Amino acid sequence: MNDTKATTGFWSNAALTAAALLIVGVLIVLPLLVVLQQAFAEGAAAWLASVAEPDARAAVWLTLGVTAAVVPLNTAFGLAAAWAIAKFRFKGRSLLLSLVDLPFAVSPVIAGLVFILVFGRHGWLGNWLDAHNLRVVFAVPGILLATLFVTFPFVARELIPLMAEQGSEEEQAALSLGATGWQTFVKVTLPNIKWGLLYGVILCNARAMGEFGAVSVVSGHIRGETNTLPLHVEVLYNEYSFTAAFACASILAGLAIVTLVLKTVVEIKGEQAADNGGEA
Repeated sequence: MNDTKATTGFWSNAALTAAALLIVGVLIVLPLLVVLQQAFAEGAAAWLASVAEPDARAAVWLTLGVTAAVVPLNTAFGLAAAWAIAKFRFKGRSLLLSLVDLPFAVSPVIAGLVFILVFGRHGWLGNWLDAHNLRVVFAVPGILLATLFVTFPFVARELIPLMAEQGSEEEQAALSLGATGWQTFVKVTLPNIKWGLLYGVILCNARAMGEFGAVSVVSGHIRGETNTLPLHVEVLYNEYSFTAAFACASILAGLAIVTLVLKTVVEIKGEQAADNGGEA
């Protein structure tokens, strides 16, 4: 009887594993291989020419620049929001938590439309912006705002349950021994959350680089100026420049792979730290 149960359990596990691998292969690995195959279909020289083209380089630099600006801002916000929500009880706490989750509930396209209604030429602040010769939508500031909106929950949402689970006993002990608030944060709180923080930063970075919906609405699709890399790929594909589109898409795929590797490393380090009592 035990042998029968063991055999049945083995085949059940094997079937589930095979099904999971098949799904991953079809939905993730196969599309990635297709992108790489199409990107280099005409050779490495054609790939290099496609990614070195001025509009492609501008799209890459814009994507990296927006990401470099958004991730630190959302990291600071995530730390502050998680600290307030997890460590304190105050009026408006539930509202703050709901605001953190808002970008998960609102479609990125709708978020982009809201920015148009607020900052567009015919929007609420349009006349004031025109009077001061300021442009938000169809310019880089609009892309920054849209990317900030869709990515700001990631760090906070990673840290809130972690900080809540850890409690505030260690911070209170440090404060009772004479440490300042900043010293307590740097020497007590931050070491305890460093792996969760890194994990949230990586997720935020990945979403910032790949964001399409909200950025597509506010960018204006100006080639060489407001097209991020995902938007540039769409433009090339719609123009039937398939090799160039897949060449630029391969850059995004490469960034995604690097992000996945970093995410895996951080997960392993975090698990090791948890097993070692918080030290790694």
